[in-house]
Amino acid sequence: MDDVLVTGLGALSPLGAGTDAFWRGMHKADTAPSRVPDPLAHMDHPLMYLVPEADIPDGPEEQDGLPLGRGSRFALAAAREAVADAGLAALPGPGERPEAEGLDPRRVAVALSTGMGDTDLHEGWWSGAAPASGRWAPPFPLASVVGGWFGAQGVNTCVSNACAASGYALSVGADLIRAGEADVVIAGGAEAYSRVALACFNRLGAIDPERCRPFAAERRGTVFGEGAAVLVLESATHARARGARTVYGRLAGAGWSCDAYHATAPEPSGEQIERAMREALREAGAGAGAEPGAGSGPGSGGLGFVIPHGTGTELNDVVESRVLDALTPRTPLYSVKALIGHTGGAAGAFAALAASLVLHHRTLPPNVPVGERDPECAVSLPSGSAPMTGAYGLVNAYAFGGNNISLVFGEAAA
Repeated sequence: MDDVLVTGLGALSPLGAGTDAFWRGMHKADTAPSRVPDPLAHMDHPLMYLVPEADIPDGPEEQDGLPLGRGSRFALAAAREAVADAGLAALPGPGERPEAEGLDPRRVAVALSTGMGDTDLHEGWWSGAAPASGRWAPPFPLASVVGGWFGAQGVNTCVSNACAASGYALSVGADLIRAGEADVVIAGGAEAYSRVALACFNRLGAIDPERCRPFAAERRGTVFGEGAAVLVLESATHARARGARTVYGRLAGAGWSCDAYHATAPEPSGEQIERAMREALREAGAGAGAEPGAGSGPGSGGLGFVIPHGTGTELNDVVESRVLDALTPRTPLYSVKALIGHTGGAAGAFAALAASLVLHHRTLPPNVPVGERDPECAVSLPSGSAPMTGAYGLVNAYAFGGNNISLVFGEAAA
């Protein structure tokens, strides 16, 4: 079976525009949420990790007459960078279609995800904060917008199963390549500020009043973030044939499961998240899928790091910690959410982006300090940068409805 390679990366995040800004921010490890600039955000904790105002894309405001919201514009910005980084096309301007030579558009697919999509448009129209549009706009157009921009004539699908969505989108992309349905898949996720989403989590009492503090003793919930992360997935055969200039790694394994337990709470035993992790590790040949800890220790050539789901909510962090301690003991964790908050439907894509950068640079950046560790969360969160050990990284993403996915990224074959 052909390997699925990561040949391009794109990002727009609270750390700024571009993957270079993201990598620098990972090493700086110093971020904090801010108050959302929304006069209608009447809630206890109107906090969020926001894309800097200077980096918000100027446009396009519409595509083919369709009004575009913040989520679609974020997705387009990240996709533009990822496509150019992969060498599939020169970097086009906003709204301009790329010139992709040598690509069969029928073999290019798009699999993007979001939790709230372009609901900022609708919230503006409902409240009168934005002028009403003469055209109706769908709330989840991200994949069709990016596909239309690139001219991708393969599958264009938008996955929206909450906070696991972009993990599922990446897995769908890998499946399309392995099934022979696509040579290239533009995959990832985007999320933008939504007043409704933030208000709902405030009503649930699930927003930390200070910052996102996964696995910390004093954590009191999560804090949302916004942005977009896009990866170009490509079959190894296609990448070799066109002479791809950079290979960040490969998507080596994936595991899906569902708790079938509760609409919002994780199943306390962690049985199904363990199942997803084991399946992903087994498919990747990373070693820990057979017996707890087998082949997964530092320096073993197996699993070198984990990017956990770890949202900062009480039960989620404890359940995931217990499974990781049993399955991948002593493996260091890198918390993306402590850095940029919980990016919802884009969280899995940002974790995959971070994993690809770690594999490429062979360096695990320092974690953002979260304070004293919860004694029930027996995980390793290194405070300093360190050379990566092992050839694989495990990424977890979980969601309401009990949706779980684990992905394993590996070093590219020599």
